[in-house]
Amino acid sequence: MHTSRPSTPLSVVLDTNVVLDLLVFDDPLSRPLADALAAGALIPWADKETLLELERVLTLSTFKLEVPAQQAALARYRHHVQLAPEQSAASLPALPRCRDRDDQKFLVLAAHVGAAWLVSKDKRLLSLADWHGLPFAILSPKQAAQGLRLAPG
Repeated sequence: MHTSRPSTPLSVVLDTNVVLDLLVFDDPLSRPLADALAAGALIPWADKETLLELERVLTLSTFKLEVPAQQAALARYRHHVQLAPEQSAASLPALPRCRDRDDQKFLVLAAHVGAAWLVSKDKRLLSLADWHGLPFAILSPKQAAQGLRLAPG
C-alpha cells in the first residue's frame, strides 16, 4: 500500500504493542503506519522509559524472539524514532490518569513532545480519547491508518 507523504511529517507516539505490530508481527492493520513511517510521513517519539519497556517486552518468552531478532527490532525502531529530551512535570498540561500506571508514560510523552497522535491498542488508553482538553488525539491503529488516508499529501 502506498501512503502519500504529508507536506509536514506527523508527530506521533506509538505504544509498545503498536511498535511490536509494526516491527515483529507485520500486523495488517498497522501496515499503513509502517508505510508512513518508512516514507518519513510520521515522526515517532520515544524516551528512556518507553524504549526500556520495548527492550524488556522484546525479551519475553511468549514472543520466542532470539537475541539477534530482539536487537534488530530495537535497532530498526531506534533508526526511526526521535528521542525526547528530559522533561519537567511542571511544564506539562493537565493529563488524565490512566488506570494502568505503566501506560501513563505514553500520555506524558505525547504531551511533552507535542505529538498530534498517541497510537495505542490498549483499551485503557483508548478510553481516555474523549478526555476534555487533551492536547493530542488517542487513536487505535485502524483510526490512525484512516487518518493517514485523509491527510493531505
